[in-house]
Amino acid sequence: MVYAPTTPPVLFDRYLLRSRIRRAQQLGPATFLLDRIAEDMAERLSTVLRDFKNAAEVGTPGDRVGTALAGRFDRYVWIDLPEQESEPLSLPAESLDLAISALAFQFVNDLPGVLAQIRRALRPDGLLMAAMVGGDTLTELRQSFAAAEAELEGGVSPRVVPFADLRDVGALLQRAGLALPVTDVDRIVVRYDNAFGLMRDLRRMGATNILVERRRKPTRRATMLRMAEIYGDRFADPDGRIRATFDIIWLSGWAPHENQPKPLKPGSAQANLAEAIKRGER
Repeated sequence: MVYAPTTPPVLFDRYLLRSRIRRAQQLGPATFLLDRIAEDMAERLSTVLRDFKNAAEVGTPGDRVGTALAGRFDRYVWIDLPEQESEPLSLPAESLDLAISALAFQFVNDLPGVLAQIRRALRPDGLLMAAMVGGDTLTELRQSFAAAEAELEGGVSPRVVPFADLRDVGALLQRAGLALPVTDVDRIVVRYDNAFGLMRDLRRMGATNILVERRRKPTRRATMLRMAEIYGDRFADPDGRIRATFDIIWLSGWAPHENQPKPLKPGSAQANLAEAIKRGER
């Protein structure tokens, strides 16, 4: 028998995450990703032909999304994700018409559990809409650090968090019991003068390394300089500026309701696909 763990692995130090976000606020936060997500969130919700009276924002750092959606709901609350993920979210069952989140889910150790709690808090036909970092985000930085460490230190340490891909997120929505799941990716490419400019922005996002298995010693100066050199060699445009990729995964799903569209039962189709293809070729 294969042993299946009952608790998710702890990848992220969420106490450290809180500290990094507080530091980012003191430094002056870099909000260009949140600004874009807030604008997109408002636009996406405007296309949904529903009135959402009671809404909650879950874990989003800062107030950009709440400001963009101000005045759209009768009741709007912001709740934090707990540092200890064994603690439940402060959301009563079937209390929400809408739950939203931006740039928070990628740092959750037990994302299936959080999604299941949000699903429980949604009323029938209630909507979850969220945006999280995923896919190939910061692939250039990851590759550059790996190459520099392998060359100068004889090994590679975990520096960039493992991000979920689109298929993983879609499967998690279904696992949480959400109906009509939809996922898509918005790829944002930001350019910098050098790798150190990117790292300054990551610090001002509160998005530097919070992996539990992170290296605890300061990075050697020679390794940092070599990383920046490799980054420039591999990922610079003709004008010398480097590229940094951010993949924003959008996800949405509905609490089940009897009036929602249902998939057809296997074998219930009234037309033959092969015959339809033949007719189209004539």
